Amino acid sequence: MTVDTAPARPAAQPAPSAPAVGRRRIRPGRLGVHAFLMAVSLAFLAPLLLAVYASLRPYEETSEYGYFSLPKHLSFDYYRQAFTDSGMTKYFVNTMIIAVPGVLVTLFLASFVAFALARLKMRGGLVLLMLFTAGNLLPQQVIVTPLYVVFNRIPLPYWMSDSMTMYDSYWAVVVVQIGFQIGFCVFVLANFMRTLPQEILEAAIVDGAGVWTQYWRITLPLCRPALAALGTLQFTWMYNDFLWALVFVSDGDKLPITSALNNLRGQFFTDYNLLAAGSVIVALPTLVVFLLLQRHFIAGLTLGSSKG
Repeated sequence: MTVDTAPARPAAQPAPSAPAVGRRRIRPGRLGVHAFLMAVSLAFLAPLLLAVYASLRPYEETSEYGYFSLPKHLSFDYYRQAFTDSGMTKYFVNTMIIAVPGVLVTLFLASFVAFALARLKMRGGLVLLMLFTAGNLLPQQVIVTPLYVVFNRIPLPYWMSDSMTMYDSYWAVVVVQIGFQIGFCVFVLANFMRTLPQEILEAAIVDGAGVWTQYWRITLPLCRPALAALGTLQFTWMYNDFLWALVFVSDGDKLPITSALNNLRGQFFTDYNLLAAGSVIVALPTLVVFLLLQRHFIAGLTLGSSKG
């Protein structure tokens, strides 16, 4: 009798089943955060959305049924009327004359000062940075009267000012805008430049780069996200400003775009739907600037949020 001595084969093991894909748990805290952010976003967008909605409806309809009623007729007639009746083209040009040089000069001077404070190791740099920062805490209304007196006494040639003084000229508004905004820009850019690798400048110095080359060709290109974020904010602030132009400009033809909305107000009656259309038109340039610089703006806001 023959005995089979071959080892017994192990029983076939069942194929491992694929791991069940579990559903991602939704945390109540995350839901609460998203709900809060959505509520805050809607709260900020509600006035703009209501203005757009009102600008598309006739005033007679909203006065009879209310601003929150369903529309019966929508049109863009108010936008055409607001643009033509207020003469916005002239005021847009005035605003660009003030805002564009103001933003460019502010960023140039602020970046230059910030470079000196952050990269050249100046004596008393921290004190100077504190002075620039403290200037932002000064209420603007405090120096309205002194500046009014000073600008009336600063002479300018006729080709620079019709009044032969700084008062009633674009120069007065531009200078004040630069003076008040440069402190904030210096504070932001100086802190950003301190985060740049020091080895880059050391290598440039070894290669014989001067101070101007270190600033213009090395440091400034690395500050592009911060400059874009500041440029967006500065343009928005200077574009929307109305106080300084109202104080230092007496000629109505030199006023900025924010004053054009006053032309849509009647002496005895104001069509608020027409005024809403004008407000939407006035807000469009700042929205366009943000969309053009959105990528750099977000990059500037998120600088330092992650390492590596």
